Amino acid sequence: MSAKNSPDIWNLVEAKRETFFALSDRIWEMPELNYEEFRSVAEHAAILEQQGFRVTHGVADIPTAVMGEAGEGGPVIAILGEYDALPGLSQEAGIAEQRPVVPGGNGHGCGHNLLGSGALMAATAVKDYLEAHGLKGRVRYYGCPAEEGGSSKGFMVRAGVFDDVDIAISWHPAPFAGVNNPISLACNEINFHFTGRASHAAASPHLGRSALDAVELMNVGVNYMREHMPSTARIHYAVTDTGGSAPNVVQANATVRYLIRARDLPEMQGLLRRVKKIAEGAALMTETSVRSEIVSGDANLVGNTPLEQLMHRNLERLGPPVFDEQDRAFAAKIQETLTDEDIKSSFARFGLKPRMGVPLCDTIFPPESGDGTLVGSTDVGTVSWVVPTVQMRGATYAIGTPGHSWQLVAQGKAPAAHKGMEHAAKVMAGTAVDLFRDPALIEAAKADFRDRLAGTPFVNPIPDDVDPPIPTKARRAESVAP
Repeated sequence: MSAKNSPDIWNLVEAKRETFFALSDRIWEMPELNYEEFRSVAEHAAILEQQGFRVTHGVADIPTAVMGEAGEGGPVIAILGEYDALPGLSQEAGIAEQRPVVPGGNGHGCGHNLLGSGALMAATAVKDYLEAHGLKGRVRYYGCPAEEGGSSKGFMVRAGVFDDVDIAISWHPAPFAGVNNPISLACNEINFHFTGRASHAAASPHLGRSALDAVELMNVGVNYMREHMPSTARIHYAVTDTGGSAPNVVQANATVRYLIRARDLPEMQGLLRRVKKIAEGAALMTETSVRSEIVSGDANLVGNTPLEQLMHRNLERLGPPVFDEQDRAFAAKIQETLTDEDIKSSFARFGLKPRMGVPLCDTIFPPESGDGTLVGSTDVGTVSWVVPTVQMRGATYAIGTPGHSWQLVAQGKAPAAHKGMEHAAKVMAGTAVDLFRDPALIEAAKADFRDRLAGTPFVNPIPDDVDPPIPTKARRAESVAP
């Protein structure tokens, strides 16, 4: 696509801005956790139907997953969205002080209200473009729940819902705009259930076998292992069941949940085997038994140079988001609640020289920015092992804002967030249109994909016998839904 075509697709994005700004705000107001996003998915499905998509509900047998498709024949380009929230981050919008709407309630602390709405905004513009220009091809919007530890895309990959997709495109809210450096950590979330023998802790302690002791010994063992694992790996844990609150009872049951992360799938699987051995050792030392249960898992991101170069060209063509003085004034107030280290770290993560006193993004960061040492995990990674995939970062909040924070929630309905979302939608839509108009770009992306994965078979980090951790109440809601 030549430069003269860009305003055409951008205008189609702009034409629907109020619809999608309103959708994003509605999702912000109904923050729902993993696999419980019934109201959020209903909002997305309603917009899909309103905009003329063919809608599939309950994708991969996940009640809160949805897919909309438009167009006929040709290549299939998927645009991925999310809409799940986080616990404990309830916060009023538009203020620079911590003030929960509901104490202890949920909040969109990762900007997924924007992520899903912006992705659907892009998909709708592409649908309208295909119709207006009579182009063959299909655009799909995948509404994906439970990214925050639920790994829904991994279950969707396992179900084969991406098998006929040619290219996948996504984005994520951030302090800066640019092509995402495709580095993330492969991970598994796994429960270790220890079972011992209860007894009176004073009268018959010798008859008891403490499951809680086993958990504590396992944690000590894993902490000693940290010295002997790759520096890029990460291991976190939380004791989810201590076996009770009575200190005069030897705890017969206890559970610890581990999140094991590494630079790629083979490395992560090696660490997982070592952690399992430590759990077995803790059980042996305490004469208890242990059972492990994988809950979820994500593969690491696989990059794609042709797609990243194409997306960067769209970013350069469009330029950075345009913010006004009111946007910058509110962002500056948010920065007053942060430390200088927060702000400097934000610049460093994207490979940029720190500039204090700059509240919002005013540039496009170059490809492959940042050293990739401070990264998390995403289930988009699993998609990238089966489909050539590209992501961008969209500037939607004040520089320095920590992820998963009340400050991020407070900015989720701000005009700057809307502008950053629209900017990301234009880039994603422009990238998709380029691909539809030039099939050689798709072939180049597929060739890069094959080269990167040659000799490395894909092993989904979610085993075949693991079901999505859909809460029972969510299953009940599905069974009574019209």
